[in-house]
Amino acid sequence: MIPAYCSNARSNVVELMDAEPCPYEEFAACLRDIARINAATNAHAPTLWWLERLWRTQDAGNGAFRVLDVGCGYGDALRAIARRAARRGVVVDLVGIDINPWAKRAAEAATAPEAPIRYETADLFAYDDGPYDAIVSSLFTHHLGDDEAVAFLRWMHAKARRGWFVNDLHRHVVPFAFIALVTRVGRLHRFVRNDAPLSVARAFRRADWDALLARAALAGAPPRVRWEPLFRYCVAWER
Repeated sequence: MIPAYCSNARSNVVELMDAEPCPYEEFAACLRDIARINAATNAHAPTLWWLERLWRTQDAGNGAFRVLDVGCGYGDALRAIARRAARRGVVVDLVGIDINPWAKRAAEAATAPEAPIRYETADLFAYDDGPYDAIVSSLFTHHLGDDEAVAFLRWMHAKARRGWFVNDLHRHVVPFAFIALVTRVGRLHRFVRNDAPLSVARAFRRADWDALLARAALAGAPPRVRWEPLFRYCVAWER
């Protein structure tokens, strides 16, 4: 059954990884499986393309390009950014924050010591280590209620010097059914089998993003909302 698609309402069911305490080894296994899904679906591509646009207009005399990844989880998005920056000859300073302390430990274990990445355990609204050239997030906003999502948009808008980018799921029956099948056939962790379809059910449609951005009332040019392949909505803004 997929009740979230019987109406326009987002699901408010809390995912197991958010609701149940678990030992580090189990949490890290969940993050590794999510990273496998991200790799198989080329999930980080929209974020990388957007950052490359900013890098093309970066003044080399400005020093390292600072990027903050909110809700960084396993750090796979930051590692992808670091690899792309290295190929493009861009010097970067990358920071990931996540409210769960197990995420920092797991991300650090998966990241080469020489990578230009630092991980922190923090509540984003209490975190102030800027300024950052760009703030990004991936698979994060669907964890937020509408009021929190509006606050997050305003927070990024105030903190990012060059721009911000949200990369998240599209609430739709196709990705719901697909991810439910893949996580079971692939015998992924039980938390991932439960939470991956719920993530789709908690995600946004275009009308949701339009309403959230209207509520946020952000200054300057309006952010762009774009549908990306494999059922994602990405929201981008640049100064």
